[in-house]
Amino acid sequence: MIFLSFHTWNPVQGLGAMEWVGWENYQLALTDPMLWQSLWNTIVIACLSGIPQHLVALPTAYLLVRLGARARHWLSVAFFMPYVTSTIAVSMIFYVMYAPASGIINKTLVLLADASLTQWAFAWVHEAMPIRWTQDNALIRYSVSFVVFWKYVGFNIIIYCAGLMTIPKDLYEAARIDGANAWQQFRYIALPLLRPFIFFAVTLTIIGNMNLFDEPYVLTRALQQAADNGMTISNYLYRVAWEWLDMGGAAAVSWILFGIIALLTAIYFYLFGRKGLEEHS
Repeated sequence: MIFLSFHTWNPVQGLGAMEWVGWENYQLALTDPMLWQSLWNTIVIACLSGIPQHLVALPTAYLLVRLGARARHWLSVAFFMPYVTSTIAVSMIFYVMYAPASGIINKTLVLLADASLTQWAFAWVHEAMPIRWTQDNALIRYSVSFVVFWKYVGFNIIIYCAGLMTIPKDLYEAARIDGANAWQQFRYIALPLLRPFIFFAVTLTIIGNMNLFDEPYVLTRALQQAADNGMTISNYLYRVAWEWLDMGGAAAVSWILFGIIALLTAIYFYLFGRKGLEEHS
C-alpha cells in the first residue's frame, strides 16, 4: 500500500500501467475539498453516534447488573443482538423504515399527528411530509448516526457489564451503610473503577466510527443519494478506488485516514487513558 500510494494506477490497464508520481497523490488528496468534507462528515457522525452510545450504555449496564443474573443475561442478549446482526441487513431494514412515502417512521409520525392525544405535539408533521431521512442533506447525518448508535450500543453495554461485575459488592454495601443512594454509588464507586473499561470502549468507538462505511453506503443506495453530508472518508476512499479507478490515490487516502485515526487515538490516550490505566492496573 505504501508503494502503491506513490504511483498512479488504473487496475483495468494491468500492472504495466503503474506510473511513479511521488507525493502527487497525497498532494491531490489533501487539496481536494471532497476529502475534507467527507472527513468532517465522519467526525460529526462519529460524535452523534459515539457519545450517546456511552451515555446510554453506562447507566444501562449498571441497571442490568443491579437487576440480578437472570434478568441481566436475557436483557444483555437482547441488547447485543443488533451487534451480531449483519450490518448490511440492519442498514437495509432501516432504509425501508426511512422511506419517505411508505416507511414506518413517517407513517407513525402521521398517526401521531392525527391522534387527538398527541396532535398538539405533532401538528408540524403534515407540513413537513414527506420527510426524506436519507435524501435530505440536513437529515442524512442524523439518520446514519441513529443506525450506528442502535447497532453498537449493545456492544458497549456488554463491555460495561463485564467491568461492573469485577467491582466487589462489599464496596456497594459499605456505601449503602454510609447512606449513599443508587446514584451516588454509581457516581463515586462504579464510574471511577470503570475507567480502564471506558478507555477501551471509547478507543474502539473512535477507531470504528472513523472507518464507518457500510451504513452510509447502504442508506444512500451506494452513494447515489449521498449529498454533501452523507459521505464518510471511507466512502470517499471507495469512490476514488472503484468509481474513479485511481488505486494509487486511494492508497494515499487510506494512509491519510490511518494517520488521522492514529492521531485521534493518541490524543485520547494522552488525555484520558494513561491516568485511568495507571490508577487501576
